[in-house]
Amino acid sequence: MAEAAEAATEEGATPKRAGKGKLLLLCAPVLLVALGAGLWFGGVLPPLLGMGSPAEAAAPANAPAPAPQPAFVDLPDIVSNLNAPGRRASFLRLRAKLEVSRAEDVAAVQAAMPRLVDLFTTYLREVRPEELRGSAGSHRLKEELVARATLAAAPARITDVLFVEILVQ
Repeated sequence: MAEAAEAATEEGATPKRAGKGKLLLLCAPVLLVALGAGLWFGGVLPPLLGMGSPAEAAAPANAPAPAPQPAFVDLPDIVSNLNAPGRRASFLRLRAKLEVSRAEDVAAVQAAMPRLVDLFTTYLREVRPEELRGSAGSHRLKEELVARATLAAAPARITDVLFVEILVQ
C-alpha cells in the first residue's frame, strides 16, 4: 500500500507543476504589457525612450500657461440723479475702477472713457434707489456696468468693475 500511495503522490505532483508552469507563461506577458502601458500613459516611458522634446519633459503637459496680469483703469467720479418717485430727488455718487484683462488694452479703454461715462450715467439715471439696496443690488449694478463697459471698449475686454465708493442719497 505504501508503494501505491507514493506512486499516486508522484503522479499527482507532476500535473500540479505543469499547471503552475502554464499559468506563469500566460501571466508573465500580461503583467509586462500592463506594466509597460502604465509607464507609457503615466508619462515615464516616452522621455526615457527619447520621444519628446526636452522642454516637454521638463514642463508638465497639463500645466496652464501663465495668465496675463490684469490692469486697472480709474473711472472719473460719476454723480447722477436716480429715478425716484415723488418730488424728493435721490442722487448716486460712484467711484470705481475698471479691471482690464490685458495691460495692452489700457489705451483703448482710456480712448473710450467718454463713451463709458456716458453709458454709465445714462444707465444710472434709470435705476431706482430700491434697486440698489443690499448686496444683491450692488451685484446687479456691477453686472450691468461690466456689460456696458465691454460694449463701449469693444476690442478691449473689461473683466470687472471694482467699486471704490457708492453713495446713495
